[in-house]
Amino acid sequence: MQGRASHVPFKPIPYRARRPAERRGRTWQGVTNVSSNPSPAAGLPDELQRRLGAGDAVVIGLGAMVGAGIFASLAPAARAAGSGLLFALALAAVIAYCNATSSARLAALYPASGGAYVYGRERLGEFWGYLAGWAFVVGKSASCAAMALTVGAYLWPGHAHAVAVAAVVALTAVNYAGVQKSALLTRVIVAVVLAVLAAVVVASLTSGTADTSRLDIGSDATAGGVLQAAGLLFFAFAGYARIATLGEEVRDPARTIPRAIPIALGIALVVYAVVAVSVLLVLGPDGLAAAGAPLTQTAQAAGAHWLVPVVRGGAAIAALGYLLALILGVSRTTLAMARDHHLPHALAAVHPRFKVPHRAELLVGAVIAIAAGSTDVREAIGFSSFGVLAYYAIANASAMTLTPAEGRPARFIPVVGLTGCLVLAFALPQASVITGAAVILVGAAAYGIRRATARRP
Repeated sequence: MQGRASHVPFKPIPYRARRPAERRGRTWQGVTNVSSNPSPAAGLPDELQRRLGAGDAVVIGLGAMVGAGIFASLAPAARAAGSGLLFALALAAVIAYCNATSSARLAALYPASGGAYVYGRERLGEFWGYLAGWAFVVGKSASCAAMALTVGAYLWPGHAHAVAVAAVVALTAVNYAGVQKSALLTRVIVAVVLAVLAAVVVASLTSGTADTSRLDIGSDATAGGVLQAAGLLFFAFAGYARIATLGEEVRDPARTIPRAIPIALGIALVVYAVVAVSVLLVLGPDGLAAAGAPLTQTAQAAGAHWLVPVVRGGAAIAALGYLLALILGVSRTTLAMARDHHLPHALAAVHPRFKVPHRAELLVGAVIAIAAGSTDVREAIGFSSFGVLAYYAIANASAMTLTPAEGRPARFIPVVGLTGCLVLAFALPQASVITGAAVILVGAAAYGIRRATARRP
């Protein structure tokens, strides 16, 4: 039997989200001691139910990626990278792949709500888990506000803030009714968005304005510009985290999550590359950089004027899909942090009928609605990018501690992911770096104050 042991496939040890009493007591000594613990679906009153299959998980990931990348990130990235936009897209994809691989291995071991918050806590210590959760909740709340404002800008530009608040309220109600309904709605949104993007690609490639010389790399492409553009485009790839943060609601997470994450990422990369090439063929790097609504202007330049209102509607729907998936992820990370008393423990409650973290969802929805009614979309996107990259840096650092028996990925994958996240984070515009770093430091200080206060008699 010993001679055959090396051929036994890796099988993750069952994991259950710990209760505060377990963390404070002596019953918890590490992952290897919890194989007899019940799964999160064991019927405890504050546990979520495993209702999502692999297809649902892939669609939720796509809904979180396609909307942001195509309709919000291409123009800012082109302003930074110029004719090096496709290089920046490739760089962002490589780092996203490393992050996705690290996240998938960790999610198979720890299939509980929270994503890198859980991974950092279990592999690096409570502080790093807290910092990952803080970066995710704050950064992605800003992303939610940006996407809500994108909906308003496309549907009713003169009243963008009012439409944004209404969109947040409506999608929070959908999430409150149950994650299955959210997955169904996301599936419809993804199908509509992909159809609109396909129409834009066909119109671009068949128009007489397409020129392959616009894909040439010029002197405007600098290393710093490509790095900055990759950081902005990485914001678009980060939607696969929604799959990991739903780990407690996915059926057979040890198999489903490692499959769903790379599938969703691969589909998004193909869509991004095809659309980016099509837009560059028609507008060129300079035209794309100056575009306020790149896909709308691409349709106009290609002579497909009938497609313009369709693209506007598709952009609004894509942003709604992204917003829907983001609210899901932020509320689940809030749930995990509340279970550990890093946030008010009352937020850890799960609705007895709908089986969702209803208090966390209501609070998250309220915060995002306030932000959407009072902030600017450009500020929100820059701030969010820094927080997302900090979150994934901790995820990669956590993956570096895995052993071969735990399904560790090839050593270079988390190393490249960690290094890439740090480089791209500090290559972002200076204002985004300063604001993002300040907010991370505020979160770290709050953690230190809470710990110091707790030690006092």
